[in-house]
Amino acid sequence: MQVTETSSEGLKRGFKVIISAKDIDLKIDAEVKKIQGQIKMPGFRPGKAPLSLLKKLHGKNLLGQVLEETINTTSQEALAEKNIRPAMQPKIEVISFDEGKDLEYSIEVEMTPEFDIPDLSKLKLDRWVVEADEAQVMEAITRISAQQKNFKKAAKTRKAQDGDAVLMDFLGKIDGVAFDGGAAEAHQLELGSNSFIPGFESQLIGVRAGDEKNVEVSFPADYQAENLAGKNAVFEVKIHEVQVPADVEINDEMAKKFGLEDLAALKKLVKEQVEKENQGLARTKMKRSLLDLLAEKVSFEVPESMVSLEFDQIWQQLKTDIHREELLSNPEVKPEDIEEPDDEVRQEYQAIAERRVRLGLLLAEIGQKNEIVVSQEEVTRQISTEAQRYPGQEKEVFEFYQKNPQAMAQVRAPLFEEKVVDFIVELADVKDKKVSRDELIAAIEAEDSADAAQKKTAKKKSAKKKAAKKTAKKVTAKKADAKKPAPKKAEPKKAAAQKDKTKDKTKAEK
Repeated sequence: MQVTETSSEGLKRGFKVIISAKDIDLKIDAEVKKIQGQIKMPGFRPGKAPLSLLKKLHGKNLLGQVLEETINTTSQEALAEKNIRPAMQPKIEVISFDEGKDLEYSIEVEMTPEFDIPDLSKLKLDRWVVEADEAQVMEAITRISAQQKNFKKAAKTRKAQDGDAVLMDFLGKIDGVAFDGGAAEAHQLELGSNSFIPGFESQLIGVRAGDEKNVEVSFPADYQAENLAGKNAVFEVKIHEVQVPADVEINDEMAKKFGLEDLAALKKLVKEQVEKENQGLARTKMKRSLLDLLAEKVSFEVPESMVSLEFDQIWQQLKTDIHREELLSNPEVKPEDIEEPDDEVRQEYQAIAERRVRLGLLLAEIGQKNEIVVSQEEVTRQISTEAQRYPGQEKEVFEFYQKNPQAMAQVRAPLFEEKVVDFIVELADVKDKKVSRDELIAAIEAEDSADAAQKKTAKKKSAKKKAAKKTAKKVTAKKADAKKPAPKKAEPKKAAAQKDKTKDKTKAEK
């Protein structure tokens, strides 16, 4: 193999690789020998046909496979020989090849830059610490209680409304005969919950305590019980109480609804959840500070191809957001009429893409040099968590990731990043800083607001650009109208004749 460097500019490199015809021929011989035992030829015992004859008959068919494998292996060897780590998949093109002649191909590659990792032990970070006090715990429990449904007995004169509940006995019959599962006593039903057969709850609107009513409904055609599906039924209903919504009291009884012993147990559980949430918020804050600090410490050239890929993803998301908001504000707007952000905005997001790529390369280098890896068990655990979001489809979720290496890599990447961040934090000079939860949330929201403001600016510029184009169109239209000669007034006779023709036409159409 002969490797010659043809270009060198920044992180981009170009090479020409020549593989001798003799090497290609030897590889074809090796492939022919592999299939010798599988081919049966007249006049020869199985596996005993001469290699020269097999090569003459099957060599051309094997040539494509040999060339592909040769280019794959030799290109990797060529880059390793030049100590190049590709940032992206190299571009390879065959320059020339013919049977019995050398194989010549080119490699265009952008390499991963070399850079020094800053002294991680000199990084100074604040770890914000928020203690879960009684007020936070009770606030969380109050939110939980507000989500619970509780009803109290209403006056006998109250007519049931949507959102009320009724305590009732019912007996369902089809053609006058009661059916299994169609009866209950002292059953509480919230009106508007749609937990009963369609049409049942709406017929109880207006009932009072002591009322008896026949509710006529039809079971849906796809009802789970086949013996009832599509059939008409009558439910004999007796109302014992009409109940109205009531606030849930925060006490031991409420805790028992969650399967806990008492309110103290509920407080303990909620406190643990609040502390976990606080720790997550604090980690988010510290990670952002760490990345900002690292971005200040390093400065090196980044591969254009990686930046371009990252920018395309960011830009596409920005355009999607702009289009969505435009369509929400004006459903009749056409997608082609929605302007894209201008070049100034592109430059801003280009800088964001470069920063992300630079930090990604830095974190990857730190992880690689310190042998940080993500185990398959950790990946499987994460996929399992993802699968729980789709009850009943867990198997399909796992199969999706198993069949899609790229999707699997997208699961592994954030896990790797978090482990590298943990590693850096362990080495860094970290000081705990006690703050209130409100201070922590305000700090994170301020950072989020800065990102949102940047997007908002992009959208405003897009809107201004669109408005400017509309104004230009109006001005152009006015100028065009000004250049047009004024319409001539029709002579009285001609105008009258035209009017008569119009009348005649209208009559004919009628």
